Amino acid sequence: MRQVILILTFVIVNGVTVIAQSVTWISSTENNTWNQSAVKLEKKVSTSPDLVVKGNTEIITFKAWGTCFNERGWDALNMLPDKEQEVILNDLFSPEGDLRFTMGRFSMNANDYARDWYSCDEVSGDFELKYFNVDRDKTTLIPFIKAAQQYNPELTFWISPWSPPSWMKINQYYSVVSNADFNELNPKQDYLLFEDSEKSYDGLFPGKLAVNDYFIQDPRYLQTYANYFCKFIDAYAEEGIPVTQVMFQNEAWSYTPYPGCAWTPEGIIRFNAEYLAPILKEQHPDVDLYLGTINTNHFEIIDEVLSDSRMQQSIKGLGFQWEGGQILPRLREKYPNYKYVQTESECGWGSFDWGAAEHTFNLINHYLGNGCEEYTFWNAILADDGVSGWGWKQNALIRVDSKEKTATFTPEYFAVKHYTQFLTPGSKVLAFKNGKEDKLPVLVAKNTEGNYVVFAGNLSDESKEVCVELEERFLNVILGPHSLNTFQTKSN
Repeated sequence: MRQVILILTFVIVNGVTVIAQSVTWISSTENNTWNQSAVKLEKKVSTSPDLVVKGNTEIITFKAWGTCFNERGWDALNMLPDKEQEVILNDLFSPEGDLRFTMGRFSMNANDYARDWYSCDEVSGDFELKYFNVDRDKTTLIPFIKAAQQYNPELTFWISPWSPPSWMKINQYYSVVSNADFNELNPKQDYLLFEDSEKSYDGLFPGKLAVNDYFIQDPRYLQTYANYFCKFIDAYAEEGIPVTQVMFQNEAWSYTPYPGCAWTPEGIIRFNAEYLAPILKEQHPDVDLYLGTINTNHFEIIDEVLSDSRMQQSIKGLGFQWEGGQILPRLREKYPNYKYVQTESECGWGSFDWGAAEHTFNLINHYLGNGCEEYTFWNAILADDGVSGWGWKQNALIRVDSKEKTATFTPEYFAVKHYTQFLTPGSKVLAFKNGKEDKLPVLVAKNTEGNYVVFAGNLSDESKEVCVELEERFLNVILGPHSLNTFQTKSN
């Protein structure tokens, strides 16, 4: 059975849309990545199209691909010889590289891929933030970011904390829950989550939600923390690293043994609307405040926050990851005036396999098709089995062998490349099919050069036909099993 990979191109001639016949097809399978061939569009087909693109249909204008800067990623990169480091940084960040990231995310204070816990001010009661500093970041995150800036000086950045300084929390500790293997939190304090005697907590992403804000809801603490955000933005600006977007908390609904902080809707509204938004407006009016990162599928919780008029005046957009993606379509339908972004591509469990590549390819289809104008990947590079300091093995786009001092581009790297090589900032996302039923996710875009691009994955065990109608011409191809494909038209 034939297999074809197509790249579709449309040209505007004297105001009339003309579809070029030549289409480039890039295809990847587990043991055979980035194969290029060519096909032609057809005038007629006997099958019904999976997607139809006509006229000026548009979901979003795409803005940016990005990745996170973490300490363990910096450590992994520095295991490699200098020349290989340069190749990797070029592939990730150069406008002529493979992935062409134009945006970075980093955490305020430690996240789970820091070497260990720290914050910028662990001096209890320092409401004046006299002892605030980014000294540790100057040895890890800031050099990592500056290395990336050498390949793209125009990188923009956004931030969120995983945990406030420990002294600002009701349990006086960086994590939310105890874990005898990975932290020293008193297990008795786990009671604060739900205030019941049952063992209700059974995972990182619980269905049951916390009844307490873990951040102390006292005005003095709330104001100090808002000031803390501003000092952090200022400190990075002095290093030549511009922060353009802020989210108040990474995963407020993950009750973790690594750095985290649980919040209630009341606490979220109070801190964002009454403290963080006003001081950002005063001191950093060029920094956008987004609600995020949303990792819960409890629609009613996010709806409660967004229904508050003070929040509507405070935030510009919403950021989603993990379970939050499940309620993205419903929230965007109810609140169409916000900007929507994806904030962390799912990291898996350290498999580094083709299944992780397919999962990421499908995630991108979901988030972009449902209106997210930015997409952020988690760990770009990790060493060995990708384990965090708190015992979670995760995937990365590049994997370093710490003994051999070599790097491998993982299958997920090529899944990402299928999109980032062709969907450039400013491209229009036009239509998509999620593939939930038939395992055939398809997304159609028009890039800044006016060419049509079709992204199609066959995540099933059998070859399958895909048909896309583009201005009365048809891309009609057979996709091999477990293949990732990009089709782009060529301008004549």
